[in-house]
Amino acid sequence: MTIEKDFTYIYNTHAPKVHRLCLGYASGNNERAKEWLQETFIKVWNHRASFKGDASVETWIYRIAVNTCLSDLRKSKKHIPVNEGLLSNHLDDDNNNNEAQINQMYRCINQLTTQNKALILLELEEIPQATIAETTGLAHGTLRTRLSRIRKALLKCITNGK
Repeated sequence: MTIEKDFTYIYNTHAPKVHRLCLGYASGNNERAKEWLQETFIKVWNHRASFKGDASVETWIYRIAVNTCLSDLRKSKKHIPVNEGLLSNHLDDDNNNNEAQINQMYRCINQLTTQNKALILLELEEIPQATIAETTGLAHGTLRTRLSRIRKALLKCITNGK
């Protein structure tokens, strides 16, 4: 396989999850998420020679994506409002209550600290906790405790609307 074919395979395999991760950081702003997705894979391509294989390719890509999103957010230093229609294209009219709950969840996620937001967004992507721990440099036990606390805080926020 050529390098280009390998990269195409990696992109096709990981881009949807990376896009959803970026979408969470962008608070539903799809254009910004697409920019971050593109920037992430440009970095993956440009730095492919520096990948040493110490971690999985998936972990390496997620770390690049998280750093890309956080770096851009630090530069802009502006809050990205939640797109109220974030999921409207994907839900039926019968599911308006579900859409409202999901939008409330994103509002609550946006209130988390930067690191906690990264952790919960990775978990929402169903990325294994071992991969999240490796990506963030946290001990697995510490990660489990933190995710439990984040879930409790989100539940409280979603339930109380604050």
